[in-house]
Amino acid sequence: MEQLLQQIEALKTEIAAFNDGDAEIFRIKYLGTKGQVKAIMGEMKNVAAENKKEAGQLLNEFKLFAEAKYETLKTASGNGQQTTTNEFDLSLPADSLPLGSRHPISIVKNKIISIFQRLGFAVAEGPEIEDDFHNFTALNLPENHPARDMQDTFYISQNPDWLLRTHTSSVQVREMQKGKLPIRIICPGRVYRNETISARAHCFFHQVEGLYIAENVSFADLKQTLYFFVQEMFGKDVKVRFRPSYFPFTEPSAEMDISCLICGGEGCSVCKKTGWVEILGCGMVHPNVLDNCGIDSNKYTGFAFGMGIERITMLKYQIKDLRLFSENDVRFLKQFTSAV
Repeated sequence: MEQLLQQIEALKTEIAAFNDGDAEIFRIKYLGTKGQVKAIMGEMKNVAAENKKEAGQLLNEFKLFAEAKYETLKTASGNGQQTTTNEFDLSLPADSLPLGSRHPISIVKNKIISIFQRLGFAVAEGPEIEDDFHNFTALNLPENHPARDMQDTFYISQNPDWLLRTHTSSVQVREMQKGKLPIRIICPGRVYRNETISARAHCFFHQVEGLYIAENVSFADLKQTLYFFVQEMFGKDVKVRFRPSYFPFTEPSAEMDISCLICGGEGCSVCKKTGWVEILGCGMVHPNVLDNCGIDSNKYTGFAFGMGIERITMLKYQIKDLRLFSENDVRFLKQFTSAV
């Protein structure tokens, strides 16, 4: 015990006289893993049992003494020094902050929603993992119907069938099943199809589908609604045409084209030299769909339409590769900073 006291006093004198000024040298010599403090703390094993309590108190006091000296040296050398003077020139202009933006898909989706909300359409949403009835059967696509081959589907399980929805029409079914008429909704969301990724196709994309069901709804109502949408989205100079088509959930059905915005209708690779680009499919809701959802098809009629948001975005901003939307390339996304 007497020898330990002598060692502590000698080290205290040495530490008190340390005036090198370099806090790091002091830390390594005295407080490091191989330093003097740790070494003397190891002497506790040589102290008799009846003296261990007193020795422990002395060693802890010595350790605090060494740490206080280290803090004094740090302050004197400027490491972690607190000053009362202002080290910054507050009159200088602030550093510029990068301006962020919404994703182009979100920008166009919000624009589409805004246009249809002005026509009285509400927004409806539903699950992305869907059962077979809501995704296919209720939409006049019974099992083994050849029209199911039009959509390559990601199945999660079978018997019963659960899948990643191939369109947001499933949301329309859920809204029709509620039985609250009239219905005037748009259904934005992400959908999935088992397709090879290319400049024109992807295994996931975004849709906005619309549905209006009431008494005496006609194809003329559908056309005027879509005319208004095109003029608000692309401008009043864009030409529109309807072509007969087939969809199992609408009858009659049509596809809607607009004059190519890239070539002005003259013909280019995007419009395949036709001067026209398809933007959506539409039609009058098939009576079987109304009946499947518990709506009297003899009393009510309705129209539906659906468009890919990526297609609208590509036309609006003249983007030629669908893959750019999901690559998260900041150089591409920066172009839309002012488009919000």
